[in-house]
Amino acid sequence: MFLNDADFRSDTVTRPTPGMLAAMHAAPVGDDVLGDDPTVKALESSAAERFGQEAGLFCPSGTMTNQIAINVHCRPGDEVICSPLAHIYNYEGGGVAFNSGVQVRTGGDAYGRLFPEDVHRLVQPNMDVHAAPTSLLVVENTANKGGGTSLGLPLLRDLHAAAKAHQLAYHLDGARVFNALVREGESMADYAFFDSISICLSKGLGAPVGSLLLGPKDFIAQAKRIRKRFGGGMRQAGYLAAAGLYALDHHVDRLAEDHEKAADIDACLESLPYVVERKPCHTNMVLFRIEAAGGAPALQQHLANLGIRIIAMDREWLRIVTHLDIQAAHIDQLKSALRSFAG
Repeated sequence: MFLNDADFRSDTVTRPTPGMLAAMHAAPVGDDVLGDDPTVKALESSAAERFGQEAGLFCPSGTMTNQIAINVHCRPGDEVICSPLAHIYNYEGGGVAFNSGVQVRTGGDAYGRLFPEDVHRLVQPNMDVHAAPTSLLVVENTANKGGGTSLGLPLLRDLHAAAKAHQLAYHLDGARVFNALVREGESMADYAFFDSISICLSKGLGAPVGSLLLGPKDFIAQAKRIRKRFGGGMRQAGYLAAAGLYALDHHVDRLAEDHEKAADIDACLESLPYVVERKPCHTNMVLFRIEAAGGAPALQQHLANLGIRIIAMDREWLRIVTHLDIQAAHIDQLKSALRSFAG
């Protein structure tokens, strides 16, 4: 016998908690496209204030907030610098090119971290008519394909200095920034130096839907027009915004529990002979590479047969993610199943 819902695929699979559902049920709402949903306004202003920004824009997804930011910061034909592991480069359907007509230049390490020397090396000279002018630096914290790597404020500030040395806008894909804040003991206000920030409410924080784009008032005014163009306007969105407000107030500090659960799983993987490589386990993700007959899909299927779901990143790499719906019994179930795999 095994438990139901041992779902380690992502921290996006959570269900709203009873307290969150109660907040959603009680939310006053209006029509956000017409600008009169009070709960959406409250969420946008609260999140912006917490991160030291002037304004916010509530959107359906983190992909949309990132794509809007790129569209506002760049002109067609420009170039964006990011990690080769970045979400905007790997997982947003080619939106950088399709939505904004810009191209990407990548650098950094195997954990999703860029360094100032990468920026200085990658930036294109504006006077060279053969080159696409660089206009934007994007960093992702934590880095998903890096294994949930936390970049840390010292590096983020050094990258800010590098961006400004070349007159680049500086955008944070903060889909899992709250995991980084909890790990590093940082505050949201520490991130005020970014030109724009995307934060996701439907990952570790457990809201059912929604991300926010934060930045200066004039930037958000432009972003609102692009959101409309992208089809991202929502009507009585206050019900969803209420979940986000509840998450910001109640679900940030508890992310430390997810980090502890991931570390427990990582320690188990270290002892398994078929696991040949692991990314550093900083937060709520465990990325590991196996060598076994059938590769990663074989282990994935073995776990699925025992009622456990994880994601295969490719033929060798797998990802396990902890979240608020993962209990101690799920961890025990997973570790037992991993140990029973023949490899």
